[in-house]
Amino acid sequence: MLKPGWKRDALEDQDAFREALAVWFSENGRDYPWRRTREPYAILVSEVMLQQTQIATVLGRGFYTRFLDSFPDAGSLARADDAAILKAWEGLGYYRRVRMLRETARAVITDHGGRFPDGIAQLMALPGVGRYTAGALRSFAFDLPAAVVDGNVSRVLSR
Repeated sequence: MLKPGWKRDALEDQDAFREALAVWFSENGRDYPWRRTREPYAILVSEVMLQQTQIATVLGRGFYTRFLDSFPDAGSLARADDAAILKAWEGLGYYRRVRMLRETARAVITDHGGRFPDGIAQLMALPGVGRYTAGALRSFAFDLPAAVVDGNVSRVLSR
């Protein structure tokens, strides 16, 4: 349980804020497969799938696992044709996302020798990768400092 006044303390003390977040997560955090990997490609797939799609849909209907089974790495996705990627994405909607994801995979293969870059600027130069996704990749895949601020985080911080 958080002690009274934790919000004020957290704003004044970064260590208190980190502790409050860790306590909250230990009590409320959920286990997702993309949190159990440091593989940039798998994290990217999750980030793209979760744009405009709820977690319950991505996991509950098996989209994430099936997609990674079909395209386990950036190379396999980069080589895939439209019919294959659209079939694997079927049911998620917003098909532009999977086409952009393939373009990102192709850029990783051709421009970065198959290895995801870890710099924010290099990540944001990849097709379809914006500030949030670049921060998520840098933080979750490479364990490097990065801001990962989406609408939910922004709402919490503004309270």
